[in-house]
Amino acid sequence: MKRNLLKNIFLSLCLVVFPMGMAAKQEATVTSPSGNLTLTAGVDKAGRPYYSLSRGKEAILLPSYLGVKLKDGSLDSDFGVMGFVRATKDETWHQPWGEENDVRNHYNELTMKLAQRKGLKRQLTIVFRVFDDGMGFRYVFPEQKNLKHFVIMDEETEFCFKGDPEAWTLPYDADYYEGLWTKAPLSKKQKVCTPITIEAKPDLYMMLHEANLTDYASLNVKPVETKEGNVRMRAELVPWSNGDLVRAKAPFVSPWRMLSVENNAGGLITNRVMLNLNDPCKIKDTSWITTGKYVGVWWAYHMQHATWAIGPKHGATTENTKRYIDFAAQHGFKGVLVEGWNYGWEHDWGKEGDKFNFTKAYPDYDFDGLQKYALSKGVSLIAHNETGGAAKNYENQLEAAFTLYEKMGIKAIKTGYVNKVMDNKELQHSQYGVRHYRKVIETAARHHIMVVNHEPAMPTGLQRTYPNLIASEGVRGQEWNAWDGNGGNPPYHLCVLPFTRQLAGPIDFTPGIFKLEGQVYPQTHPHTTLAKQLAEYVVIYTPWQMAADEIENYTGQPAFAFIEAMPSNWQRTVIPAAEIGKYIVTARKDRDSENWYVGGMTDEQARDVDLKLDFLTPGASYKAIIYKDGPGAEYDKNPYPMTIDQQIVNAQTVLKLHMAKSGGFAIQLIKQ
Repeated sequence: MKRNLLKNIFLSLCLVVFPMGMAAKQEATVTSPSGNLTLTAGVDKAGRPYYSLSRGKEAILLPSYLGVKLKDGSLDSDFGVMGFVRATKDETWHQPWGEENDVRNHYNELTMKLAQRKGLKRQLTIVFRVFDDGMGFRYVFPEQKNLKHFVIMDEETEFCFKGDPEAWTLPYDADYYEGLWTKAPLSKKQKVCTPITIEAKPDLYMMLHEANLTDYASLNVKPVETKEGNVRMRAELVPWSNGDLVRAKAPFVSPWRMLSVENNAGGLITNRVMLNLNDPCKIKDTSWITTGKYVGVWWAYHMQHATWAIGPKHGATTENTKRYIDFAAQHGFKGVLVEGWNYGWEHDWGKEGDKFNFTKAYPDYDFDGLQKYALSKGVSLIAHNETGGAAKNYENQLEAAFTLYEKMGIKAIKTGYVNKVMDNKELQHSQYGVRHYRKVIETAARHHIMVVNHEPAMPTGLQRTYPNLIASEGVRGQEWNAWDGNGGNPPYHLCVLPFTRQLAGPIDFTPGIFKLEGQVYPQTHPHTTLAKQLAEYVVIYTPWQMAADEIENYTGQPAFAFIEAMPSNWQRTVIPAAEIGKYIVTARKDRDSENWYVGGMTDEQARDVDLKLDFLTPGASYKAIIYKDGPGAEYDKNPYPMTIDQQIVNAQTVLKLHMAKSGGFAIQLIKQ
């Protein structure tokens, strides 16, 4: 069961409600527990709700308006404040898996109760939570006489930033969120997805996103005004096909709109405001939720060495899968993913996803026999469920499929939605899609099944509530290095992801490609050195990591020892050095031992790093096994040279490390 390490909960309520009129004060402030951040909320003379945020005496968000428009009226003006409610909370909760063991959830809360003065006199409540390192707010639609079933047609949430800071963003029209993140002033952006990572000044970094996306449309934002050098961003939700944004019934709550605030770029990675804004775990017994590593019949398809559909080059055969099971067992991997095992791939599956069958295997794939064989070797199959975007077809088979998988002892599935329109009508990231993804996660939880979701809604911290949602894709991942006509992911890409997409949640990036030459197209291949491929295992976080290459490419490779040794569950994470888009060094402590693992990587520029090991236990010695770029290594011309060194180190040691162009290093630190 999830352990709740509740240290202290103190609720201080101060409610002033005027049932027959408005509160005398139409504005209130709330500070974070240490006083680092201050949020002000209220209504202006026109009754428009607003808020602002400052750090000390420094404005971060100028007064920004709030509200929604409904199909039958507006909830954005003519409000009076009926009262304010204050509360505070300080708890520490345990993660079944994660980048650290425990998370402190400490905030002060201000609830602003609003009622319209005229017309239907509808009520709206806005709840603000302020942490020392960020804030969040959400709309609450109380049950009331004049608001039952309703449709949101526009969310008027604003974020008015002081100045025009630089931001890393992804365009809204990037299919499946698989685009390149780019940096430019906020005023120069078009409509973009969240999260947005903002470099406001040398000591001010922020991340704008949403938390707890439940039965709502996904959030995007766009600049709507630049005035006096300040930029006003506004919410843009993904609609249903008829233009509705959100269909709801009171009582109802929106997701949290959130902003994390840090003094340095590395702090964004260890910021937990998003997780804390999600509901506590709803799975009573989480003992079946595990972490680990897996291999799979996957990269061979992208290399065009095999096919998903049955035929002469079919990859998902009994014989081929046994090879992968044997390899997994030999090297201590827990899972084997096999794509193309079930009926449906023989059709134009991107358009005919309703032909997929999630229980019926192709005749050359002994589904039940292979799982029994895997279990006999301490391994398990990971069932692949590509839907082609046919959500209803998948939902109609969920119970039968998950019941079968549970009976077989399959603990994890990987889903896919290669069609950005679900059921030939609704966008994936609309409320329709969000409802579908949640149904899959909740159904899987009942059957003790973990989910890796490809082509997902952008993650928003739901793994706190449903830790069986172990990872998502939603990223321009490794497969782009197989067939992208432009050559693959650029060298800086991996140095951007930890500060952008990864802030939303674990990424199934599928690292570990050891054969680095172009195979489908000569110019298309991973633009990294071999050492940087190892660094991906530490820098890019997921609780289930894949060794993604074809298994024969690992034979005789000394570098594979690092992947064998790597855990994927952590008790502590630190970022010793980083600059967004240029380089990053990540250090993580194994949850089940006193050992540490460090990964460093750079963009197309070679770099030298002086790595302080001051995160190690004082007074203890560690054996460092260092995998680093060797003489002459360079990502495009000579990616393979690697030097493997060993030395004894401690917390006072400073390692001098050279990273080649788009190179890196990986270090195993074994406590002596």
